[in-house]
Amino acid sequence: MQADQLHLQEELLLLALHDTKGTLGGAHTSIGLGGAIAAELLLQERIRIDESRRWRKLVEVRDSRRTDDSILNECLKRIRSANRRASIQTWITRFSSMRKLHHRVAEQLCARRILRADEQEILLIFKRRVFPEIDPGPEREIIERLRAAIFSDDREVEPRTVVLTALAHAVGLLNPTFGRGELRPRKQRLKSLVKGDVIGRATAGAVEAAQAAVMAAAVMPAIIAASTSSNSS
Repeated sequence: MQADQLHLQEELLLLALHDTKGTLGGAHTSIGLGGAIAAELLLQERIRIDESRRWRKLVEVRDSRRTDDSILNECLKRIRSANRRASIQTWITRFSSMRKLHHRVAEQLCARRILRADEQEILLIFKRRVFPEIDPGPEREIIERLRAAIFSDDREVEPRTVVLTALAHAVGLLNPTFGRGELRPRKQRLKSLVKGDVIGRATAGAVEAAQAAVMAAAVMPAIIAASTSSNSS
């Protein structure tokens, strides 16, 4: 990937953060970030999903070389050193449970000078870290990519944009970005994007990785439902 290109977890976090307050807007952002990390590793062809077993598709390392991202490297190492292989759903859950995950992703965006780290007082007693946006350009570009994908009928959408659409849809970030009413007529188009039916021209490996990444996004509603159920019990 290009040196200045954001990773999927960084793009998803920009969509989730309130631009001026720097607070999280999505209820399931951590799960989304876990899914984005798994999808990024798939798109970079560092991991693959073994489809040889019909009922249990397990993740295995394809390329163990270091990436340019410390979070991705940590997650790749966890997969490589695990005693037993696990499903993509299991790894998304494990990644989403990483300590202060959204802070770590936000700090990387601070290093890119897209966000600013700040502290906010709550009831004059507690403090929490927030990350207001200081460079709106990258998020605008992300939204325009999503808009072009969702509100056109182009049959060739860039693989990373397809995956980001599926991730944002899975964690409920598309409605606040575009509006429920605007998205309603594009329901069928969105379904095609989320299923990975409109991945554009790319190498066979990139298409395979993108389809696997879309599969990773597809299991996220089940993870969210399980998480919600366990929290309410």
